[in-house]
Amino acid sequence: MKHLVIFDLDGTLLDTINDLGEAANHALESTGFPTHSLSSYPFFVGNGVSRLLERVLPEDARSKANVDRLRVAFMEYYDSHNTVHTRPYPGIPELLESLTDNGIKVAVASNKYQSAVDYLINHYFPTIPWAAIEGQKDDYPVKPDPSIVFDILSKVPTPKSDVLYVGDSGVDMETARRACVSSIGVTWGFRPVKELREYYAEHIVNRPSEILDLAL
Repeated sequence: MKHLVIFDLDGTLLDTINDLGEAANHALESTGFPTHSLSSYPFFVGNGVSRLLERVLPEDARSKANVDRLRVAFMEYYDSHNTVHTRPYPGIPELLESLTDNGIKVAVASNKYQSAVDYLINHYFPTIPWAAIEGQKDDYPVKPDPSIVFDILSKVPTPKSDVLYVGDSGVDMETARRACVSSIGVTWGFRPVKELREYYAEHIVNRPSEILDLAL
């Protein structure tokens, strides 16, 4: 049995894409840049807010100054609209309850900024006894840098052989590989199965219940 399961947030635990897309479009529109269809946002997200905003800008406008302007507008909007469309994926609340009921610790490792991660986790999963909730912090490397996993392991000391890392993207699979922990790619998130395979996911699952089977 595994002793710790670390989850990505966006695209893994929560379907956040429409709220993220609407916040980014608001930031673009309010600063005079063209917006994008919400269907395009799954391929913009995954590397943190700053990288998202860089990607949605026109190529000739991707300066740090413009990203910083968009970031202010994005965060103001997102912080007050981040639960409009966002929902847990079907089966995720039950999975988290089953894991913790079986004595398996659960944690979050997200490239979303820390205050938003804290809010969303507490809003959607208030009864889950999270062992660690880690988001992106200023001047701290984002995934696929494995530092966020090492931070969790410093708070929840666990042999790496007893850890599973669950995510929906190549970024997540690469994070797990660099951290030397087993990876599970989920097919219900933002990225295609092809990407999970290209980044050497050790397991690929179609339903949350399959994660429980791999953990027990």
